[in-house]
Amino acid sequence: MSFELLPFASGIIQKQAVNEIIKLNNYTAHYGLTLTPQQAIELAETRTIALRDNGRIEFGGGVIDRIIREFSDSPYLSSQNYAETLHDLIEAFYYYKNETMDLISDEDMIKFMKISFDGVCRGSTDLLAGKELHRLAENLKHRRPADYSEDEQSIEEDEDEQA
Repeated sequence: MSFELLPFASGIIQKQAVNEIIKLNNYTAHYGLTLTPQQAIELAETRTIALRDNGRIEFGGGVIDRIIREFSDSPYLSSQNYAETLHDLIEAFYYYKNETMDLISDEDMIKFMKISFDGVCRGSTDLLAGKELHRLAENLKHRRPADYSEDEQSIEEDEDEQA
């Protein structure tokens, strides 16, 4: 097998990812969210770049379809910020999959992202990536529960000292 086939295979995988993204418009239209073919191509490119930059490989559409399905009902998504937010979520997902050393499944990572995005982050991908996913990675690296917070721990210690 020759490496000359890789660009061809990569093109097929890219087209497959774009087609899967476009098909999801049937699901997300219910929430007022759709992507143009150009936006789907750009999301697939973001995925390719994120995989390359993080030294990862993946086949098929990967997690884009799962991120889209999970986040489509978010009160913080609108037709104006939908595509941009998806780019940020895809980049954060792959970066933090590495940072968590794959100690969390894709599904659990996406669920954590959604809960944080809709909750404490109030729709901010900057807070999600800069704070919540960073905290998750640190917790997993140090074998603490995923939702462990030093802030909560210090409050509990203060309560214990006062009792």
